[in-house]
Amino acid sequence: MPLFRQLGAALVASLAITALAADPYPTKPIKWVVGYAAGGGTDALARTVGAQLAIQMEQPVLIENRPGGATVIAADATAKAAGDGYTMMSVDGGTLVYNTALFKKLSYQPSKDFAPVALLGRFPLLLAVNATSNLTDARQLIEEIKRNPGKLSYGSPGVGGPHHLAMEMLKDRNKLDVVHTPYRGAAPALQDLLGGQIPLIVVDTVAAMPMIKAGKIKPLATFGKARLASLPNVPSLIELGYADIEMLPWQGIVVPAATPKDVIAKLSAELQKAVAYPSVNSRLLELGLIPTPTDTAAMALQWKQDADYWPKLIQQKGISAE
Repeated sequence: MPLFRQLGAALVASLAITALAADPYPTKPIKWVVGYAAGGGTDALARTVGAQLAIQMEQPVLIENRPGGATVIAADATAKAAGDGYTMMSVDGGTLVYNTALFKKLSYQPSKDFAPVALLGRFPLLLAVNATSNLTDARQLIEEIKRNPGKLSYGSPGVGGPHHLAMEMLKDRNKLDVVHTPYRGAAPALQDLLGGQIPLIVVDTVAAMPMIKAGKIKPLATFGKARLASLPNVPSLIELGYADIEMLPWQGIVVPAATPKDVIAKLSAELQKAVAYPSVNSRLLELGLIPTPTDTAAMALQWKQDADYWPKLIQQKGISAE
């Protein structure tokens, strides 16, 4: 056999052996970073989907809660992690978009430090009052605000979050003067609503559903386009005639930007499969979430759409997290 043929055959054999020896991703536990405390909606989503993902990928999925700084602490750690597919993070519009306008300086750059993987679900928002309130629908509430400019306040789980921004959108488009009262999370805001310290609240379904079912709070409207299957008697603000009032916060996954594309593609496919798994899907619905297993391109589009709108509103309203 001519020498060049011998060398060619040896090279082919070597490549084949290398390919067989290479271990397919993943070969070790995957860390899932959550920028909020354990027990909240984001944490519940991660743990529910993560348990199924671990089964599918035959590796442990370890949830690491790193709360604080409007997810900045978690985002900074994830941005600095190795881009090998073994670190991923739950993100929302706040992490990728709002924070760029809420903070004068960020320790991470969303568009440079992260690569989108998949959307997982959405957290519907509600405009709600104490169950003892004499208000029965959102129109009455909005008229009450107009009759008493600057005298009423609404609670939210924090400054610059989707709950806060949803109400700012409603205020902006309907010329409403109602004062924002931010809290450190949904639980204390709900307690003050029950105690009569605030007359209304913008809250997500995950936090609100137990109190709604217990008859303690009364949802007046949703911020989505349509009614929710879990709350069929609650109209949307759009349905009530308040045009273009839509805020349906989403949850997605990012990885460090250096992560190989084939690894991102596999992780995306497995996450979508996990969210769509019947028992996972049912559990997310029970929590008040809307499962939305979509691919990398869909998440990138959602990211862009948010970036085109929300920073302008934040700056226009002078909202700051500092």
